[in-house]
Formats: sequence, C-alpha cells, structure tokens
Amino acid sequence: MAGRIEDYALIGDGRTAALVGRDGSIDWLCMPRFDASALFASLLGTEEHGFWKLAPVAENVEHSWRYRSGSLVLETTHRTREGEVRVTDFMPVGDGSHVIRLVEGVRGRMAMRMDLAVRFDYGSAVPWVSRSELGDLRAISGPHKVVLRTNAPLRGSSHQTTVSEFTVYKGDAIRFVMSYGASHEEDPPPIEPRRWLDDTNRFWRDWSDRCTLQTPWNDIFRRSLLTLKALIYRPTGGIVAAPTTSLPEDLGGVRNWDYRFCWLRDSTFTLLALMDSGYIDEARAWRDWLTRAVAGNPEQAHILYGIGGERLLPEIELDWLPGYEGSKPVRVGNAAIAQFQLDVYGELFDALFQARSRGMSDDKEGRRVGQALIKHLERVWREPDEGIWEVRGGRRHFVHSKVMAWVAFDRAVRSVETFRKDDPTAAELPVNHWRAIRDEIHAEVCEHGFDRELNSFVQSYGSKALDASLLLIAHMGFLPQDDPRVIGTVAAVEKHLMREGFILRYETEGQEADGLPGNEGAFLPCSFWYADNLIGLGRCEEAHALIERLIGICNDLGLVSEEYDVRAKRQVGNFPQAFTHVALVNTILNYSRAIGPSKERGSGTDHSESRAGESIAAQ
Repeated sequence: MAGRIEDYALIGDGRTAALVGRDGSIDWLCMPRFDASALFASLLGTEEHGFWKLAPVAENVEHSWRYRSGSLVLETTHRTREGEVRVTDFMPVGDGSHVIRLVEGVRGRMAMRMDLAVRFDYGSAVPWVSRSELGDLRAISGPHKVVLRTNAPLRGSSHQTTVSEFTVYKGDAIRFVMSYGASHEEDPPPIEPRRWLDDTNRFWRDWSDRCTLQTPWNDIFRRSLLTLKALIYRPTGGIVAAPTTSLPEDLGGVRNWDYRFCWLRDSTFTLLALMDSGYIDEARAWRDWLTRAVAGNPEQAHILYGIGGERLLPEIELDWLPGYEGSKPVRVGNAAIAQFQLDVYGELFDALFQARSRGMSDDKEGRRVGQALIKHLERVWREPDEGIWEVRGGRRHFVHSKVMAWVAFDRAVRSVETFRKDDPTAAELPVNHWRAIRDEIHAEVCEHGFDRELNSFVQSYGSKALDASLLLIAHMGFLPQDDPRVIGTVAAVEKHLMREGFILRYETEGQEADGLPGNEGAFLPCSFWYADNLIGLGRCEEAHALIERLIGICNDLGLVSEEYDVRAKRQVGNFPQAFTHVALVNTILNYSRAIGPSKERGSGTDHSESRAGESIAAQ
C-alpha cells in the first residue's frame, strides 16, 4: 500500500520524475516524459501495478533521508546496531531514460533486498522478462523496454517480480541502473553511475547557487525553486502543475485529476517567482512556451496544454486501478481543456506585462498573437465561464474571471502608454477602445460583483458565496490594497473560508457551482494569497505566523502538495504541486521586501490612472 503523500521524495531529470517513498519504494514513474504512461503505478493501486523497492531486510531499522545541499540527489541512510548503509537515488539530467540507485556500506554490515515489478501502461501490462547476452535484465511490452544493470545477484519470483538479496559491508558499493528505451531499438547503452552522480549533483548545485537572495526562510525558499526547476520540461520550457495524476483532494472521493500538464493560470505567478529569484533563462523559456502554445485561432485558445503545447488531452478513466486509498476514478488526461475560462486571458497578458517590465525583450510574433487574442476577448468577455477553479457545475459570471478580463485590457493600455509611445505603428492600435472596455468591466464588477450586505466581493454575480480567488483583486491592481471593499473582502474570506488557519477555495457543501460530490482540503496557494494581503495591509506579524504555519506542513524534505486536509492533518492532492511552491516563493519574496504584491503587479493605482507596463498584445 502506498504511503502518505508527504512520505515521498521527488527525483527528476528535466523530462520526467519519480516519487520515492520513505520505505525505499519508487511507487510512481512515467517514462520518458512527465505525461507518458507509468511503469510504476502502485501509488494509485497496489504492488501489482508496479514498484521498485530497495530496503534493509531487518526490522527496527532507523531511517533518515535528505537531499544533498542545493541538489535533487536523494540520500537515505539506514542504521541498525550491526551496520549502516546509504542509498543514493537520482536521475541523470538528460533524456528521461535512467534511474540510478547506489547502495554503499558505511559501517558494519546490513542485509538488503531489492524487489522490482515493472508494469507498463499504468500497471496494466506485465512485460516479458529475459536476459541479454551480457546478463542484463530486459523487460519488454509493446513499444516499451527497460533494462536493469547491476552487480548484485538477481532472481525471478513467483509473483512475476525480480528479486535481489545481498549483504553490504563497509566499503561495498552496489549499483542498480534502470534504463528506458523503445522495444524496437537496441538496448540503451550502459552508463557509469559514479560519473553521472557527480555530473548530476553539479548540475543542480550550479543552478541552485545562482540564487543569491537572502530571506528569513532560505532553506525552504531554495528547495521550492529547485522543485520548480525539476517540474520544467527542458525541451520546451513548459512547467507541469505536478508530476502525478489522481492523488485525491478528498481522500476516498472523486476529486482526482491529472496534473501532468501546463496551465496558463499559473503563468504570471511562475514568471514572477523565476524572474524575481534571478532565473531569467527559465522565465524566458516559460514565456516562449506560452506564446507558442496559444498561437493559432484565438477562439481555440485553451486553459491548459501538454508539455509540448499539445491541445488534445482527452480525459479517460483507468478502471483497473483502485486509486490512492480507494479514491476513484483514476483519470488520465483532463477534460477541463474543453472549458471556457476568461481568466486565462488576463493571466497571459499579465505574464507578458510582468516579463517586459522586468527587462525581458519582446518578440514580434508575440505581438501579433496578442492582438488577435485581445480582439477575440472584446467579443467574449461578457459571456459566463467555468472560472479559475474549472468547476463542473455550469458556467457563471465569476467575479475573478471578469477581473482578469479587466487585467488583459489594462495591460494592453499600459503597454502602449509606456513601451510604445514613440512607436508610430502604435497609433494604429485601438487604445481608446481598450480603455473604454476596461472601464466598463470595472464598473460592472463593482456594481454586480460586490455585495454590500456582506461588505465583500462574491464568487459570481448575484451570489452570496465567497471565493478565495477574490484575494487577487488588489494583487492585480483592480483596486488598491487599502480600498474598503478589498479590506472587507479579506475579512469576509477569513471569516467564512478559513479552517484552522488555512484557506479553502470556496465552500463545497451546498455549492451549486462546484458540481461535484464530497469536500476538499484547504487550497494552499489561497492561504499564501491571504498572507500576501496581510503583508499589503501592513499586518506583517500575522503574515509571518501564517507563513510559518504553511511551511510547517511541508514534509521534512521541503515538498508540499496542492491541498491540506485540516481534519486528517495530511497533505492531499497532486504532489509536489508547482502552484503551491510558486505561491510559497512569491509570498516569501513579498514578505522579504516588506511590500504587498499589489504594489508589484498592479502598481497600487486605480483603474483610471494606470501605471505603464507591457502586454502580449502591444509589446
């Protein structure tokens, strides 16, 4: 049975990633890409669905683990009275083809056991296992092949697994190298583990050392940046929301989604985290991925894409997998790709605005794509949508969506006012028209999206429901942080959506817009947004306490999922979650600068006197 979500570590190579449990079992791995089918899927089922365990035989073993400083190389130490062994797990940065596990004797002796059960296609395909001419273990099924090379003895078992039993003495070094390849091609060539260990550790250390910022929470700050780096698909620059699918938001429930894709929703937050931490190359690659992904007919823009920009991501259910702790269905693909969400336009335009305002150069194709998108938005901004949370209860006039439509036009106007004021071609742009739409949206939201009885903005026009996305109103410059309506909204969110110090997205019980049964945990990015508002309002002591509380639920390696179940005191949702780590980075930056995010992203001005900036439409 899989462990608790927080009982896993992440290793990766810039193309895919694996989850390694405290018990030494790799229970989740897709190869050769994040979104490929899994060959270890016991995380969502049982050992029958694939795993790779390497652990001591003895009972009462003391275990500890850590990442090497500034690295994604994982070291797990096992201790008994008789001996001590260190297991090093890592994936060489490269082509998504190798997982290396090294066992070293540190003291005395220790009996060890390795169990390997390769199950391709999410645990549904038991491979044909044979030995190569060189004695390497080879497992083949359909297009897939893995080769295991080791200096330990191997034998087959009656459970269709491969077993290795060996004793490690001080100074011994046992290696296991698993390599993935296409079944119709030659076996992947052997690699030298020690050299790749040094190269891999150096790669992560060199990257990590580029961040010289000092914060009150340096360790967790830099670990979050490393986690974000590990979730970037290096060939394209796309950032997956998480390396997993169907880890439940409600234990035993149906809120199980595939997050191995790239959401436009995350774009601005991610760019800010990377750029403000000094990682301009990664931010530029993400910016370029954005503009390629949305290129095309603006009416066909999606809210999420594959890591290469793919648009066809049909959602299917894998009925042979029982799900994590019985949470069914297990889903592959994401039907939300077909939804209409107005907020993505604002996220996209703000992302490009923030990039250019921080000195990143523009590109002509980006301008053309943006102008087509803003023209499309002129026609559709009045329509209801599914909103930022991809609800499945029908379209509504969500307030956050309208605010983000306002952001798109606001950034377009501000772009021309500053970055293109000396450009003669800018005179051809309908800036006054954009300005008029921006003001119309602002007036409509303030009229229909604010409830005077609650003294708060609400989830959708005419609703009494609260929504944590309303915490972003000041961040985006829609209203100043100290506007009484913003202060009232922050207070209402605290009153109605806070549970034991954590913020829900919205109330799920009796919520028609949600459209799903069951509940969910507190949504951790929303809790960070609440901290950002506290910072903006000068309530820094409260913000500090909340940040400490949020950091406290990260696991001992500094990893965190999407949500937190305040009743079970457990992490829930896909893991580790980029959106949460991005929010953590940005909130720590906001606190460290002792200024609110609204001053950074929205300039703190009202909608009629906008500060200059940049947008994809008018770069």
